[in-house]
Amino acid sequence: MKKSVQTVPKITLKQLAVFVSIYQTGSTSRASEELHLSQSAVSSALTELESRLQMPLFERVGRRLNQHPNAHPIYIQAQAILGQSLTLEHYHQYQAAQIHIGASTTIGNYVLPSLLGKLYEALPDANVDMYIANTQEVVSEVEQLNIDIALVEGMPRPVDMKVIEQREWRTDTLMIFAKRDSKWLKNVATYSEDEDCYQLSINQLAQLPLLVREAGSGTRQIIDEQLLKYLPNAEVVKAIHQSEAIKHMVSADIGLGCLSQHVIETELATGELVQVNVAGIDLSRTWWLVWHKARHQSPIWQTFIDIIQQG
Repeated sequence: MKKSVQTVPKITLKQLAVFVSIYQTGSTSRASEELHLSQSAVSSALTELESRLQMPLFERVGRRLNQHPNAHPIYIQAQAILGQSLTLEHYHQYQAAQIHIGASTTIGNYVLPSLLGKLYEALPDANVDMYIANTQEVVSEVEQLNIDIALVEGMPRPVDMKVIEQREWRTDTLMIFAKRDSKWLKNVATYSEDEDCYQLSINQLAQLPLLVREAGSGTRQIIDEQLLKYLPNAEVVKAIHQSEAIKHMVSADIGLGCLSQHVIETELATGELVQVNVAGIDLSRTWWLVWHKARHQSPIWQTFIDIIQQG
């Protein structure tokens, strides 16, 4: 009986590394600088890879390289292969060292620091890279295999659900809030001393300026789905990219704001800001863990997952 012959791939890690570098930098010259290879060696490796795959990855227009539609799916697979080979090559170092964590803005600024503190307690030599942006941007980085795991506020909504794992993590509540003794609430809102908050109806809120996060953020997603749909004529001053900016603008009495309870808890405690309850509105939401199924789940990855689940 004939023994089955194992097929040995003819594609090399060098070819994949060259391709990934060209894909990320946009040129063979920048890739040669990044990889410390001659430009001819870079061009040769790319040509060999395209020959092995029997498909073009870039279109040559003069001296420029434009990405071919084939390039993106190959890039995703190449990133996964290179990541796994790096893990194999530096297994013991990687085991206790590197993790790339993504977080949407509120989590990254107000919740992630304490989680990282626990990670460093468990693994003092941990090497953590962080990427903080809005939910849509963070999930995109997960899809590109640039992030090991992400913590986001809004529903992830990846482009390809088959390659992304998402798991409910914890719940959070958004709060509408104002400067204490705000001019916008005088003769409009009812103040409750027992609960230390103002009470508004939906119609009353619709007449007041409301400062909200930009489209693409997890906070804005909930505001759109659970608040603004009831306020078709609401006076939204403008969408703002930073929660801190919204908080300071509300403190300056430019309008009312709507952010996570984590963002304003200090100002609520000192009395600088005050909560505004709106009858019939529920602004609770789910936070999510997101990762790419092809991403290697190293021991440090599992340690971080354990810390998250305990918290």
